[in-house]
Amino acid sequence: MKSILVIGMGRFGRHLALKMQEFGNDVMVVDKNSDIIDQVSTIFTDSHIGDCTNRSVLQSLGVNNFDLCFVTIGEDFQSSLVVTSILKDLGATFVVSKAKRDIQANLLKKIGADDVVYPEREIAEKLAVRYNAKNIFDFMELTSEFSIYEIPIVPYWAGETLASVNVRRKYKINIIAVKSGTALQPLPGPDYEFKKDDHVVVIGKSSDVFKLTART
Repeated sequence: MKSILVIGMGRFGRHLALKMQEFGNDVMVVDKNSDIIDQVSTIFTDSHIGDCTNRSVLQSLGVNNFDLCFVTIGEDFQSSLVVTSILKDLGATFVVSKAKRDIQANLLKKIGADDVVYPEREIAEKLAVRYNAKNIFDFMELTSEFSIYEIPIVPYWAGETLASVNVRRKYKINIIAVKSGTALQPLPGPDYEFKKDDHVVVIGKSSDVFKLTART
């Protein structure tokens, strides 16, 4: 369990805080808008009204006691810069800030952000990959070359074993899990026999995965 501070209760901040809470973490949320805090106070018992560009507000929260501090302020990038800078100055352990463009990310990193996320861009890229290629159910980018995908099996794999299909040699990808309905089997053995409706979670280059999905 981690202690989490989320500053900014826009849509992204709310979803992030809710998911962190669902994972069993202690979550504190802060926003300067009292109406927003009234709305979320029934979900987050530790919710506070405060303008976090004010150093004394952040000091009062004891930011150095949190494992993670997220700055998810929406449209006011200047405020995001100020809050990120004050958090690091007050000794925050790890600060993750939201950006929309590379120039914003560069500025946030220069003033001390430990990590920067691009939620809108990441969602757009994920959707583009998912709907550009046939039969991609999920996608996670690892590097500029390699990603993880959830795809259906090629029809003729049904009844065959993982060893007999030999996807690594034939398709230059690695299967890291098999999904049968809602059940997930990580690292299936070479004797695993594919079922007709199985999905596989694979790691590989996009070009190689797209070639394989064209067969499905």
